[in-house]
Amino acid sequence: MAPLQAQVVAPPAGAGSAAAPAAPAAAPAPPRIVRSITVTGNERLEPDTVRSYIDVKPGERYDRERLDRALKDLFASELFADVQIRDDGEGGLTIQVKENPVINRIIIEGAKRIKDEKIREEIKIAPRQIFTRSKARTDVGRILELYRRSGRFAASVEPKIVQLDQNRVDVVFEIFEGAKSNVRQINILGNTKFSDGDLRAAMATRQARWYRLFSSNDTYDPDRLAFDQQKMRQFYLTNGYADFRVVSAVAELTPDRRDFIVTYVVEEGERYKFGDIEVTSQIRDMKGEEFRKLIRINKGDWYDAKKVEDTIDGLTETVGLLGYAFGDVRPNFSRDKDKREMNLTFVVNEVPRTYVEAVNINGNTVTRDKVIRREFRLAEGDAFNSFKVKRSRDRIQSLGFFQEKLEVKQNPGSGPDKVTLGVDVEEKPTGSLQISAGFSSLERFILSFSIEQRNFRGMAQQLRLSANVSSYSKSVEVGFTDPYLFDRNVALGFDVFRRDFNSFRFGLNNDRQTTYKQITTGFQVRAGFPITEYWSMSTRYGLSLDDVTLDRNLFFTNGVCDPLKAGRYLCEALGKRTTSSVGYSVIYDNLDNRVRPSRGQRFIFNQDIAGLGGSVKYVRSRVNFDQYWNLGSGFILNAGIEAGNIFGFGGEDIRLTDRFFLGEPRMRGFGIRGLGPRVIRKPRLGGAQDLVSEDRNSWVDDALGGKNMYNGRLEMFIPLGSGTAELGLRPSVFVDVGSVWSIRRPVLIDQPTTSTVITNPDGTTSTVTTPGFKEFFFGDTPTPRISIGAGVSWNSPFGPFRFDLSKAIKKVEGDTTQIFQFNVGTQF
Repeated sequence: MAPLQAQVVAPPAGAGSAAAPAAPAAAPAPPRIVRSITVTGNERLEPDTVRSYIDVKPGERYDRERLDRALKDLFASELFADVQIRDDGEGGLTIQVKENPVINRIIIEGAKRIKDEKIREEIKIAPRQIFTRSKARTDVGRILELYRRSGRFAASVEPKIVQLDQNRVDVVFEIFEGAKSNVRQINILGNTKFSDGDLRAAMATRQARWYRLFSSNDTYDPDRLAFDQQKMRQFYLTNGYADFRVVSAVAELTPDRRDFIVTYVVEEGERYKFGDIEVTSQIRDMKGEEFRKLIRINKGDWYDAKKVEDTIDGLTETVGLLGYAFGDVRPNFSRDKDKREMNLTFVVNEVPRTYVEAVNINGNTVTRDKVIRREFRLAEGDAFNSFKVKRSRDRIQSLGFFQEKLEVKQNPGSGPDKVTLGVDVEEKPTGSLQISAGFSSLERFILSFSIEQRNFRGMAQQLRLSANVSSYSKSVEVGFTDPYLFDRNVALGFDVFRRDFNSFRFGLNNDRQTTYKQITTGFQVRAGFPITEYWSMSTRYGLSLDDVTLDRNLFFTNGVCDPLKAGRYLCEALGKRTTSSVGYSVIYDNLDNRVRPSRGQRFIFNQDIAGLGGSVKYVRSRVNFDQYWNLGSGFILNAGIEAGNIFGFGGEDIRLTDRFFLGEPRMRGFGIRGLGPRVIRKPRLGGAQDLVSEDRNSWVDDALGGKNMYNGRLEMFIPLGSGTAELGLRPSVFVDVGSVWSIRRPVLIDQPTTSTVITNPDGTTSTVTTPGFKEFFFGDTPTPRISIGAGVSWNSPFGPFRFDLSKAIKKVEGDTTQIFQFNVGTQF
């Protein structure tokens, strides 16, 4: 870029007067009268526009100082690359300008680590604007700051211009990104009570190591270092060191100018315990003693700032329950350095009781206001209640239509006793069209198609159509649900389905053998309504036709199902049956988020009664309970239990297709239908003793299911840092326990190996041996099976992925185990 030029050209010698003789010191020229002002060199600007920027007019007096000011005013307009003012000595001024060029386009070169779009957001100059060097320098600083925020302190930016015709330019930002600047080492000086490792673990910044492939916390970020000082202070304050302070924090570039070494100097101070704990209340109807029972701090405990904050939050929330939106709870500290005690008084100040003046909703473009508003537990005119505000936030979040961290803001209203509630929502896509192909250890190859809209017409209605095809099942299903029918708090929905299922068992060499085929066609109508804030109830009616068949070539003898080949339970299940059932569910749900909960409970009791018409009669009951605990720092603990029972009435036994089965994927560590009652057919080896084979690969394993079932789990979800969260990784460790039992004991067959002598057509004889087998009945016991393991779910670019590595640590004879389980799909 050419340097700026500025010049005031004095009149030539002799202009307007005789040349003065040389003098020891030049005297200031006398003022003159402006006779005319001529503008030259202008292309886009009118001469009058140029003259308007200077404070010099024809007929006025002027001197060199006034012309200098005029020159500065012209440059300050940032319209000109070069300006000269010429004076002919007789009051004729000529302003020669060279206009700044117009920007044709902005070009970014060399950006690889940061997308062009993000860089362009930082650049303020734009096409069709006037180009100036100051604006370009400012944009260079913004780009460099963007790279510094991403940890690239060695980045450099060189702005260039390419001259075009008609005084236009292309502006080129040449970027040299350089290497990423990491934190190579974190040094801490002055700590004696805690090790460097303890303090580094409390920080957000991590030292760069080769195994931190998916973490960005090891990049140098000055803002993060300031945050680390607060984290260190918080660590000491929660461990009793109330006088702790960070003396200095210095970040230095390494000699190779690639990484940083960060050094903290700290003063730990003395450790304090809690002294006397008091509460005083300025609220007329509430005495301090009534608040005192809410405090979980005891005299003699080590001082912990986190407990103080939690106590303030608890007192403020309690005040909010009493109708005070802006509760004012302040702690007064009194430090006794001799006893090393921290005396503490919580002062609950009186504030006006508040009422909700308005509920404001912003940001929703698809979802209708009433869908969000009906989730609020407070309406205009209601007395403020902090618990209901949190409940409203949880209910809106559970819709699954908006951003993850949604907050309901409390703002002052038009008066001291009024508050407005506001929620700024950011809508997420609620419709999905998915065509996927995948592979699972349960069903091998899977093809699936689904189209779903969870917020149909912006009314929170659910509309879906899905089809799935795998090696062992096919299904088509259409469903619709309106959660607020005719704007009443009643949900109504229906499902129409067709499901083809091929059951299988493991035969010789662990090969899968298709046993029965079941085709189910039917529909279900559902209705639900709330009972209280957390309790709700739903009812349903379903009608379906089942057609169970077997391969006649494999399992039939003389046109009749052969129990020796198929087993008695399969033969009993054959045929067409109609199931007409009515059912209900009672639900308790106070989860903070139904999509990805972190705290709360969910209890569901289901019962279905078949026999209102149709040919199947049973009562099936199931109960589910889940509890979630947020343990802090991203750790979430989930405990769940499921139990079920089914029994027939009217002389009906429970068919094989209606029983409970358990195994992969609900009971990890076990195979598909890997536990519960089963008949295992072991082949005989022949010979004199005709022993049975103990090679499991040669057995035929038929799972029979049971009438009773329970399945429990304890699972801990583990955070692995922001890097893994950005990738969609969610690891966990778990313990699974469960069992299936209670079935009419089958009649077992013991068929020895037989030899038959036959006469051949040529008169010779030969012996034909028919292998025998022996059946064993296993697994009909409520004895718990237990497995432990670890798994990870990943929302990968190729589709959802789930991997589990588990081991059965308690099983019974006949159970089949499986260590490795996974499921992955590809979307296109």
